[in-house]
Amino acid sequence: MERLIALGRCLFAAAVIALGVENIVCAHSREVVIPALPWLPPNPALAFLTGIALIAAGLCIAINFNVRLAAVFLGIFLLLCLLILRVPVPVAQPFDLSIRTTVFEILSLCAAALTLARSLPQDRADFQHRKGPFELFLRSGRYLFAISSVVFGISHFLAASSIATLIPAWIPARLFWAYFTGAAFVAAGLGIATSLLERLAATLLGLMFMLWFLIVHLPQVLSAPRAHNPNEWSSAFIALGMCGASWILAQDGMRGRQG
Repeated sequence: MERLIALGRCLFAAAVIALGVENIVCAHSREVVIPALPWLPPNPALAFLTGIALIAAGLCIAINFNVRLAAVFLGIFLLLCLLILRVPVPVAQPFDLSIRTTVFEILSLCAAALTLARSLPQDRADFQHRKGPFELFLRSGRYLFAISSVVFGISHFLAASSIATLIPAWIPARLFWAYFTGAAFVAAGLGIATSLLERLAATLLGLMFMLWFLIVHLPQVLSAPRAHNPNEWSSAFIALGMCGASWILAQDGMRGRQG
């Protein structure tokens, strides 16, 4: 299990890099009229700059170069995207589950980046300010991720019939799995928030996202009609990133108990 959890940072970095590359590709494509990331407006310049920022942060995390700085930058960048570009939308449409899901996907990735930054070794200057406002900001990542997980679970209960249609037809009892997934989200969120079986909850949550990536998203992005649909690729990369994010939380929980 430890080896599996250790993959979290690599998968998270790979997903961030992939989203960055996708943004740059879409910025230069005349055929694409929707942004690569669902929270960005269809602006080529903005898509290109976002792609560069994501690739830079993801590469730093992947090659272990200034990881703490890169993770902090990524967390703040995603938080700004959330506050500036997305929060006004659900305020105007509070009952739109798809918009709500997008908001909490961003928040989850932001939370994972903050948790990664907090979990890394700190120098003496940082150590002296461990209880300062910035350290508390980094510590909030764990609870932001837990809240997002609970919201995902509630959304699954509210839209179980629609979510069941996303499950491949060869899997029996699709409605049951939609409800089961919702319950798993809520249980994982509560476990992470309360530190009750936090490591197990985050690990299993990551496994669930990995199964979604392999069983649901990957076949869709590889299918001919959807191969050129940025939304399908974005959903797949976000699922992979959420898998890595969950395992980052699991590793942080493991280190917390060891410390």
